[in-house]
Amino acid sequence: MTTASTMTRFALLGLAVLSMAACAPRRPVTGVADGTGAPAIDNPAYPGPGNGGIEGGNIGSGAPGSEQDFVVNVGDRIYFDLDSYQVSPEAYPRLDAQAAWLSRYPGVTVRIEGNADERGTREYNLALGARRAESIRNYLIERGVSAGRIDTISFGKERPIAVGSNEDSWARNRNGHTAIASGAQ
Repeated sequence: MTTASTMTRFALLGLAVLSMAACAPRRPVTGVADGTGAPAIDNPAYPGPGNGGIEGGNIGSGAPGSEQDFVVNVGDRIYFDLDSYQVSPEAYPRLDAQAAWLSRYPGVTVRIEGNADERGTREYNLALGARRAESIRNYLIERGVSAGRIDTISFGKERPIAVGSNEDSWARNRNGHTAIASGAQ
């Protein structure tokens, strides 16, 4: 066996390993996407404006009207009960704060993302996520936010924020996320 053929075999082996690693499923980072780092079941009161549910760190509040301002000072995620798309009373303060923030910044548009836990079929969870997103949209519209400023999408169980197959993870993954789509400073 020559040195060139040995090097070729190692190169092919290396490419095979890299391609397998690239295809491996990615685990979502927990505690970052919603900024709370805590499961919904441990946070039934939903921290209100001025807290935003951010624990630790020194990320600041961001410029007024910025996406960071929205996430830190208002909060961008609410949680749902199992197999439910009804907005719970615990979520009202956060959604009221979102509506007030959006009223202050009329040039901002948002996308409501409905999410579900891993249980159930893909189709069921996409439909449930869509109903959750629509419930949040309707709540914001009832509070004076123009319907034209709010889009919805369902990710079903495709974008979990907590890793694991347990009650804690499932509770965190049953959520509606209000994402700034455009117009933030």
